[in-house]
Amino acid sequence: MPIKEKPLRILAGCGFFTMLALLFIGGHQPASGHLFTPPWDKVAHFCFFATLTLLGAIAFIKLPLPLLGMMVIALGSADEIHQLFVPGRHAGLDDLAADVTGCVLALLVAFWLRRQLNLYFKQA
Repeated sequence: MPIKEKPLRILAGCGFFTMLALLFIGGHQPASGHLFTPPWDKVAHFCFFATLTLLGAIAFIKLPLPLLGMMVIALGSADEIHQLFVPGRHAGLDDLAADVTGCVLALLVAFWLRRQLNLYFKQA
């Protein structure tokens, strides 16, 4: 059964906004600062923002990738600023660096992925 473009984009959009809710609502809990111990917290940041970027690249297919990258990095920055105001949470440039690294590497994958999806949907 072939994959349809619109349901895929809707599903990716739902995943994107669910992750945002988890980031800012779940991340507002004081205990959320102790979910991962170093260095695994950086791996979690990397994976989270890489996944967010890939979901955004699929959901918002007409959005240029550099703009998507800037938006995701801005979300990572907003998360770090948000952590300054949550007891038990600590903001850090090392966390932001992991966010940016995950985003940038996912943008490279997203460039390839978008080309593959365009080819796939043109054939279908």
